[in-house]
Amino acid sequence: MALQANGVAFSLLHRRKPLSVKAVASENVSTLPGEEEKVKLGGSDLKVTKLGVGAWSWGDTTYWNDFQWNDRKLKAAKAAFNASIDSGINFFDTAEVYGAGITGAVNSETLIGSFIKERQKAGPVDVTIATKFAALPWRFGRGSVISALKRSLSRLGLSSVDLYQLHWPGIWGNEGYIDGLGDAVEMGLVKAVGVSNYSGNTPDQSFSLFALEKRLREAYNRLKIRGITLASNQVNYSLIYRIPEKNGVKAACDELGVTLIAYSPIAQGMLQPLLNRIKDIGQNYGKTSTQVVLNWLICQENVIPIPGAKNSEQATEFAGALGWKLKDPEIEELRSLAAETQPVIGFPVEKL
Repeated sequence: MALQANGVAFSLLHRRKPLSVKAVASENVSTLPGEEEKVKLGGSDLKVTKLGVGAWSWGDTTYWNDFQWNDRKLKAAKAAFNASIDSGINFFDTAEVYGAGITGAVNSETLIGSFIKERQKAGPVDVTIATKFAALPWRFGRGSVISALKRSLSRLGLSSVDLYQLHWPGIWGNEGYIDGLGDAVEMGLVKAVGVSNYSGNTPDQSFSLFALEKRLREAYNRLKIRGITLASNQVNYSLIYRIPEKNGVKAACDELGVTLIAYSPIAQGMLQPLLNRIKDIGQNYGKTSTQVVLNWLICQENVIPIPGAKNSEQATEFAGALGWKLKDPEIEELRSLAAETQPVIGFPVEKL
């Protein structure tokens, strides 16, 4: 996402004792997504569903939920979690700053941990959890990464997570942060590591792009020396917001074998000129416009969309983007139509 530190202290919520559970697959779980709907995350051994669910809105009261959190919204978030798993989507993306401190009522990680624990009462739970380290300016060195990760694990109630990401490039100290990610892998606290927001906002931000692409390659090479793969780069990417294609970020990810995780993958508020054609295409497949837009992203290869699900209805609809594929002419037609629509530049709303 594009949350910036800007000197604001994100106070982390209270800790709790972790459960002796790992967010790993159980091959005997009846709701286990089919292997055909899973892909390897970059060059790592971690396999995830082709579509994930973003959990920024869960517990947040700053950008989502009309500035309030209540039992109704809690039940809706829990229903979204369960409906996602029931529909074959078990990849959830969160972060230590989602819902934390001044930005929300309850930490998103804490909610996910409680949802997992509740579902475990009915049997084993197969989930793939991704969370993020906030590169706050007062955090220094690799040790800060491990300390923050352990607090995230405590909130999640897990002994390890599947993917741990650097939430945004730090003002300084990125080498230490990347070293910390590598340490987390070697300590067995995570299966794979990635970065987030290593992308420019506009095609003509050559200096910004150069710096971020350079940092992406530096992170990749710094981990590679230790035999560790940089698995992913999470950026703003959708049919209407294709800056990662235009500024070379997606090409760099493809070249390095780094999976691009797409936040804000629907961006329906900016898709008006396209909606009629998207709707027509969807009707041919018996799919909604949202499912068409998500499927378009999946068809770009090496891309995993993570829309935010606030309730069970949204989660179930998102799952309908899997199990089928747009035809090549339709993919290119939508690309051409989208090119005629000017993307909105500015603060990218994550997981929209």
